[in-house]
Amino acid sequence: MSAREGIAAATGTEALTTELPVGRSTGWWGMVLVVATEATLFACLLGSYYYLRFQHGSPWPPDGIREPTLLRPLVMTVVLLPSSLPMIWAERGIRHGQRWRLHSGLAATLLLGATFLTLLATEYAETLREFTMTTDAYGSLFYVITGFHGLHVLVGLTMICWLLAASLRGGTFGAYRHDRVRNVAIYWHFVDVVWAAILFTIYLSPRL
Repeated sequence: MSAREGIAAATGTEALTTELPVGRSTGWWGMVLVVATEATLFACLLGSYYYLRFQHGSPWPPDGIREPTLLRPLVMTVVLLPSSLPMIWAERGIRHGQRWRLHSGLAATLLLGATFLTLLATEYAETLREFTMTTDAYGSLFYVITGFHGLHVLVGLTMICWLLAASLRGGTFGAYRHDRVRNVAIYWHFVDVVWAAILFTIYLSPRL
């Protein structure tokens, strides 16, 4: 086999849909670095929240702002955290070459994530009547932390939409070509874990 024939065989459609790259892909490392960077940023934001809270002392929230209500955030948690399950199901399904599991799992994750953003919007509709980002430091941190997380959820949903559209168009997804699904799953699980930290910090810790 000539060098040209070897290159054609290695980069052809059949090879791309049947051969698994050796070791971790550059995409995997890129996503891990993105998650690590974003985790550091969220850690700084949450650390700033605790610093200001303990520097201020009681009462917290300050300036007559009521403690955050728990019902809606708990519903948001019930919606978002389990969304990792259909994502795991989708990823494991495509690892076995089951595209129907990929499609249904991504669609379910997309629906749950969109529901979470809708609930977050209704949360803002209420809190903005009481305080804004410019009210005080608490207001700034509340909207920056929750809004930044909401932006991450939106980015994750965009990636999931792209995966779902690409797979429905017959893209090269299969038992040996699932790196893109795995990378998006890593990001989505990260978004879920961060929300758990936000729930404790913003909504639960003022009651402790």
